[in-house]
Amino acid sequence: MKEKNCSGKLLENYLNSFSHIYIEKEILGHEVTEQILKRLPKAQRVLINNYRDIFNRPRQNYIIQKRSQKLILAKKKFDFIYPGSGLCENFGEEHFYYSSSIMNCFYECEYCYLQGMYPSGNIVIFVNLEDYFSAVDELTRDKKIYLCLSYESDLLAFENLTGFTGRWIHYARNNANVLVEIRTKSANFNAVADKEIPRNVIFAWTLSPQEVIQNYEAGAPSLEARLNSIRQAIAKGLKVRLSLEPLIMIDDLETVYKNFIHSIFAVIPPEGIRDVNIGVFRMSREHMKRISKLKKNSKVFAYEMNCVDGNVSYKQEREMKQIVYNEVIKYLEKDKVY
Repeated sequence: MKEKNCSGKLLENYLNSFSHIYIEKEILGHEVTEQILKRLPKAQRVLINNYRDIFNRPRQNYIIQKRSQKLILAKKKFDFIYPGSGLCENFGEEHFYYSSSIMNCFYECEYCYLQGMYPSGNIVIFVNLEDYFSAVDELTRDKKIYLCLSYESDLLAFENLTGFTGRWIHYARNNANVLVEIRTKSANFNAVADKEIPRNVIFAWTLSPQEVIQNYEAGAPSLEARLNSIRQAIAKGLKVRLSLEPLIMIDDLETVYKNFIHSIFAVIPPEGIRDVNIGVFRMSREHMKRISKLKKNSKVFAYEMNCVDGNVSYKQEREMKQIVYNEVIKYLEKDKVY
């Protein structure tokens, strides 16, 4: 498996490791296509008619492909914006949507729902971000919306390759009707640190105890690296979101999570935090079945689960969430905790 961890040079090494780039003929010459190809001069280029011919092929092995991911550059032609899922926190926002300009991720989180979502472990980048902006223009013509951009990948982790986060920041500066959330596990805030970031752009870091990161989040930056990136954002004047999910069952859970919360607030000032959401691992039963077939010995599913209304979570879901909630409110006002 390729080395892919943390940020900076190791992240650069990963991005440089794509052996093949599949490119839809239609987007040859597009500014983003050319930028990415220039960035990856050693990759073998293969022209294709439609990304689905590669990405949606039958009988692909997601796990094997994740070990040597290929890059696919394509044009998104419809469905730029989707209604937000009921399994995701909407933070009280009435009009909740998400958008996906990149599919798949290079982190290998054991619990990630992307494993059962796509037929391929390869990465698709839709280069025509301008069409996403047009779709948001249309949607926000007569209402304010809350738009999550990084549910099906990690937009900030790809920033050195795509520049998409910077372009969304620029777009949001000129559309007061959109509240954008950019969620990440990366330690790559430095890639946008020189941007003028408006108040309607929320950077949200997904955080886990280091014990969970080591056991369940292969390739993702350490807790310390993520906290350093958060501190950088706060020092720039941003109020960040902390996403404490998914809470994962682990030995000595209460001690691990209490120490985790303490370690966050030992270095992150509460006044720099916009809000916190807490969520226990959960997914639909059908989705869990698909992942279980891919990873038959996954530790995530080794604990007793409950299924309610077609959605599966740990039997101790409520207790797990309460433990973390009780710790967080020692440092933060209750109305900032979801």
